[in-house]
Amino acid sequence: MERALNEWELTGRVRTHVVQHSAPRFAAQSEAATAFLDMREDARRAGIDLLPYSSFRDFRTQLRIWNGKFSGQKPLYDMHGNVRDFSALSPPEIINCILNWSAVPGGSRHQWGTEIDVVDGAVMPAGYIPKLLPEEVAPGGMFSPLHRWLDDNAAKYGFFRPYKGFKGGMYPEPWHLSYAPLSVPALEQVTPELLAAAILEADVLGKDLLLEMLPTIYRNHICNIVAPDGQ
Repeated sequence: MERALNEWELTGRVRTHVVQHSAPRFAAQSEAATAFLDMREDARRAGIDLLPYSSFRDFRTQLRIWNGKFSGQKPLYDMHGNVRDFSALSPPEIINCILNWSAVPGGSRHQWGTEIDVVDGAVMPAGYIPKLLPEEVAPGGMFSPLHRWLDDNAAKYGFFRPYKGFKGGMYPEPWHLSYAPLSVPALEQVTPELLAAAILEADVLGKDLLLEMLPTIYRNHICNIVAPDGQ
């Protein structure tokens, strides 16, 4: 197992813990990357082009996503992938809607270098941009065969789905894979105090309300996952 992450790595404010790969392009901790590439080779033999669509995401990127959604410049979705009416939502409702799909800056698992959102390049038409929404993974959806394969094989390589089912926090994201040997100890290091320190230093929209809600966010949206033994 690799070393414990420091506070800057846990919140994605540095990338000293990840290695950048180019073919396919993704960034992750080296142990997680090796496991993913081994799984990718196994998938290739099954006719699947297992591609990382999103991997390491730094604090600034998560902040940009958050501010875009809080300001209404980026859409908010319900559990089924339908766009919500931003104008009808109060600030606390906006925060809760964002958190159903996206983490608070500093609180994203993608910052740890252990998480990879995946698609199947073998079935995507030329120029297709994945949506990472339920329609793609539902029975009959483009990536449904990929996810049946992952059901049978992901755990062999140390990966699990932290958002496999809805537990009152994040909506289900079957495409989100987490490398358990490194992500389980990383989650144990995250605290509300760590998150508050990172948020206080940043230009986060809704900062005061976000800090007020942070204990609930920590409990419902960060700790409230489907653990590896619950898969």
